[in-house]
Amino acid sequence: MAQRGTLGRPPGPRGHWLTGNTRAYEADRIGFLRRCHREYGDVFSYDEQTVFVIDPGLTHDVLTRTGHSFVTELAPFDMRRDLDEATAQATAWMSARRATWPGLNRAASAAADDRTVEILDAVTAGDAGGEVDVLTSMRAFTARAIADYCFGADAPGVPGLLHDLIRATQPFTESSYEFPAWLPLPRHRHFFHASRRLTDALTAIVRRRRAAPAGQTQEDLLGFLLAAEPAMPDDIVTSTLHSVLMGGHGVPAAALTSVVWELARRPGLVGELRDEADGPASGTAAPSTAARLPLAEAVVRETLRLYPPAWLMTRTARTATHLGDWSVGPGDDVLLNAYLIHRDPRWWQRPDEFDPARWLSGRPAPGPACLPFGAGPRVCLGSTLAMRQLTLATSRLAQRFAIESPNASSVALEFMGRLAPAGLRARFAPLGR
Repeated sequence: MAQRGTLGRPPGPRGHWLTGNTRAYEADRIGFLRRCHREYGDVFSYDEQTVFVIDPGLTHDVLTRTGHSFVTELAPFDMRRDLDEATAQATAWMSARRATWPGLNRAASAAADDRTVEILDAVTAGDAGGEVDVLTSMRAFTARAIADYCFGADAPGVPGLLHDLIRATQPFTESSYEFPAWLPLPRHRHFFHASRRLTDALTAIVRRRRAAPAGQTQEDLLGFLLAAEPAMPDDIVTSTLHSVLMGGHGVPAAALTSVVWELARRPGLVGELRDEADGPASGTAAPSTAARLPLAEAVVRETLRLYPPAWLMTRTARTATHLGDWSVGPGDDVLLNAYLIHRDPRWWQRPDEFDPARWLSGRPAPGPACLPFGAGPRVCLGSTLAMRQLTLATSRLAQRFAIESPNASSVALEFMGRLAPAGLRARFAPLGR
């Protein structure tokens, strides 16, 4: 075997002399990546600054070395690619993560189970049994749920601002082209305006809560952060909440949309989930805890395997480093493809088949090849909370509704931003009880 680094950069398609591989990639993103994977293997170059990885071992290696050899995806418009500054920010964020983790662990997440179901019931009641765009409806639910978890009684107003920022960010996640921030494009103005409005609102809530008289502490994530020792500065509290809100909105909404897609095509599975939710201890009440819903959890895990919302994870090399037997340079982007890893027959039996039973067999999943929330020191901070919310929502939807979709058989996955079936519509028809 060649010595590490002696092979230089990994091979890849040359593409058009002017536009490179952009046109082919934009025309069919996953098809392009599958072709490259077949031709060049688990690691290949997209252009002079971008490398794709479709190997679980190397993916875990990159994720584990994030904060040292690699940094997380740089912010929009960071044309200078200031890797030292990105590393300093990552170090500060890791400290904030350690302080925040107890406020998002299993016990803290479980305390929000009842509110999760209440919020879902309120959102679906607002749909009044009519046909809805599923992603829009699920975003309404997840925005309210994560805002409530973070701010409790101070949450009103936050979901709308969060939704505006998600919409303003979408054009950048859908395009392979990056333009300088100084260009007076409408999408730039929209992004900066939405980002500033959300940050200002969060800052105001944090400062108002900090100034409240002693004894008025609220039992939400903000209350937990304000009580942390040593005290966290307001700007760190605000940026931490911003990150939790963004992660707790987009990923669960996309995942739930894929859950609905599967349930709309599998009435038998919906019946099994309904039986689980209506177990002897629950009657027709809402499921009281996600821990008592093994089938619903298995459906969520299988959905996250087949349709990981974070289907691509980006890391940027901080210095010249190795990627297995290949070399990457400082500033190179490494794109880790969870979608293709999750569907690779080397790691999964019947990889393209939706089979929740694989999570009920007692056999552990191939850990390195299961990456719905990432891995390593920057694994999704809210993964435990997200799993509980997704499990409860899946169970509750099956318990209360017949799920009907006019286009479930014709929609396709959209490989832009957070992975979800594009344009899925459904009607949640209340069951007569």
